[in-house]
Amino acid sequence: MTSPAETTPPADDDGGTFAALGLRPELLSVLTGLGYEEPTPIQREAVPPLIEGRDLQGQAATGTGKTAAYALPVLQRLPAGRTERDPAALVLVPTRELAIQVAEAFYRYGRGLGTRVVPVYGGQPIGRQLRALDGGVDVVVATPGRALDHLQRSTLRLGGLTTVVLDEADEMLDMGFAEDLEAILDETPAERQTVMFSATMPRRLDALARRYLRDPVRLAIARERPASGEGPLVRQTAYVVPRASKPAALGRVLDLEAPTAAIVFCRTREEVNSLSETLNARGYRAEALHGGLSQEQRDRVMGRLRAGTAELLVATDVAARGLDIDQLTHVVNYDVPAAAETYVHRIGRVGRAGREGTAITLVEPRGHRMLKTIEHVTGSRISVEKLPTVADLRARRLELTRAALRESLLEDELDRFRAVVDALTDEFDVVDVALAAVKLAHEASAPAGDDEDIPDVPLRSGPDRSDRDRGGSPRSGADPRGRGAGGRPRSGAGMARLFIGLGRSAGVRPGDLVGAITGEAGLNGRDVGGIEISERFSLVEVPETSAADVIAALRQATIKGRRPTVKRDQAGGSDAPAQGRPDRGDDRPPRD
Repeated sequence: MTSPAETTPPADDDGGTFAALGLRPELLSVLTGLGYEEPTPIQREAVPPLIEGRDLQGQAATGTGKTAAYALPVLQRLPAGRTERDPAALVLVPTRELAIQVAEAFYRYGRGLGTRVVPVYGGQPIGRQLRALDGGVDVVVATPGRALDHLQRSTLRLGGLTTVVLDEADEMLDMGFAEDLEAILDETPAERQTVMFSATMPRRLDALARRYLRDPVRLAIARERPASGEGPLVRQTAYVVPRASKPAALGRVLDLEAPTAAIVFCRTREEVNSLSETLNARGYRAEALHGGLSQEQRDRVMGRLRAGTAELLVATDVAARGLDIDQLTHVVNYDVPAAAETYVHRIGRVGRAGREGTAITLVEPRGHRMLKTIEHVTGSRISVEKLPTVADLRARRLELTRAALRESLLEDELDRFRAVVDALTDEFDVVDVALAAVKLAHEASAPAGDDEDIPDVPLRSGPDRSDRDRGGSPRSGADPRGRGAGGRPRSGAGMARLFIGLGRSAGVRPGDLVGAITGEAGLNGRDVGGIEISERFSLVEVPETSAADVIAALRQATIKGRRPTVKRDQAGGSDAPAQGRPDRGDDRPPRD
């Protein structure tokens, strides 16, 4: 949940107070107890129209206080002493982590009102959720897939809803939840209040807003900038590195940056596991986070990071969505994100509430095009810097050793080592003894790979190698990721076709397949190609480079409650039963 430091900006001359927003005394008392003093810009702009019952479409970055911006009006509008069994408000979020955080926020803000809050998400026993819903609830915070499951079971009844909130709406669309969102919204009362928040505003989100929002208030709140003359809140830097040298380059950059806590984003779970092992071998305390972990394992990883026993989180985008880490100082893109919106979401995790943060991207020599696209979308320059040399690294480590020794001289009890020094100074000069001690301390803290040579390479201006490998042609106007006009990956353009032994007879929809792949293998919904579903099996296209990872992930997953057979399709061989060409399905949203 957002902490007071994250939701309360520095005071400014024209800033109001929470009392000026017209909030009820119970909410003001809780906010005062939590240490909140003044509303953030998004709260000042959003709370009054939401209290009036207006629909709202808001664009605000992570860390601007948008959870309170919609939670406080929802709580304000709840009738005092409400005892109805069905919820008055439904908040839809993309991930289980965000569902937990938002539910905690509602509980804390509404504790003076006795608000009944139930989080509903996958990975939690559904029986517990059934009992909580049956006992009566005011606010349900849910992931779309699990909310739809409860709707189909008739255990979540939306007839009494007054407010629906779509938080991180753009991410829910990226994850393929569009159809689930529409199905849920279609079950809500026509006179409901609808609130939509997102960090970016893609065109398809506007289409959803036009369909379900009525004369909405539209807000776009930029992240607060420091005063004139100060640097940006998020320092954005890129280093040009050959693919083979990336692990060593990452270690070198982290050694120089010395982050308090950092997230390193990778494309696949296989890369997450490999890189976390490499970083641990270099002496970092790194944890892996991806769709292959159980909820209990994920909770343990996050607990270690928040407790400070781990300093690096190596994660896929899907696994890291919805995470809120107060002490985060750095975000690292191990690869240039395939979409500028992904980059925006990633760097939005640092530089929060006036604190400084650093975003680092390792870009391969031909990755200039996507880097320029990101600069255009974000409206900010990414500084391409020279990778630190071995000499830079050694100088930095010597400085760290000096600082550590100085701290020890100022704070530690050193008398117990005096006998060793006295014995050595009988034989050696005291300066030589000190030099030897510094040498041992310095070498003990130096990670492996100190002297590894990393070639200095520039960004290249020619067509990306991936364009040629995947059949794209910059001159022809084809998408650089090998996609056709519809935005889906083109069949055969660097794609592998997988056989999945479940089909229509098992109730499988295209969205179930997309959801399983994005949730378990760490891919984006836009990476999934053609989908064909027949009566007893399905065929799905995924990027060739991720095929093995997807197969391994899906073999450990369940789809529609069953663990399917998953393998590469043999292009009409024995893998695909001979019963005619399967029906081609549209790309529909995943289930949670």
